[in-house]
Amino acid sequence: TIVQTKGFCTDLFFQSALAWIKKQNEAKEPYFAYVALNAPHGPFYAPEEYKKRFLEAGYDEKTAGRYGMIENIDDNFGILMAKLKEWNALENTLVIFMTDNGMSMPKINRNGEQITPYNAGLRGGKNSPWEGGNHVPAFWYWKGVLGEGVDIDALVAHIDIYKTFSELAGAILPEQMQAIDGRSLLPLLAN
Repeated sequence: TIVQTKGFCTDLFFQSALAWIKKQNEAKEPYFAYVALNAPHGPFYAPEEYKKRFLEAGYDEKTAGRYGMIENIDDNFGILMAKLKEWNALENTLVIFMTDNGMSMPKINRNGEQITPYNAGLRGGKNSPWEGGNHVPAFWYWKGVLGEGVDIDALVAHIDIYKTFSELAGAILPEQMQAIDGRSLLPLLAN
């Protein structure tokens, strides 16, 4: 249903997701919540309170908007995690945070100086075949099930998620179906 809303989009997406998750949790219903954000992405608008410190630090308006969007996502993700904890849902909820592409920022301006954004020393950026264009974070958290503070250095991709979720859910895939690329990540996550 399309509805007219008021507020910053990322806040609204998280508020709506949390309201729905709360209902599912209270009803003791299993759920899958996929919260897809359009931030940080152009146009780079962020609430003024999120842009303020970056503008005061001398960053240009576009960069302040992008960094403000990122901090807003961080705050909303923190609220999500706090609510899941408050609702005693972390023990039976797998939380995944990831992005869709590598770094995409051109040079930024800070106090009149051109600065190359940090890209962890990786070559390339968004829309390139190099690691800097497709290397993304994938944070997986499941209290009491997955190890905490563990870095997995294996190369994985989005095509692995379907088989992983199928195995987690105990789904038996039909024998007669299209071949599925990817592999389950459970052996990596369990070890």
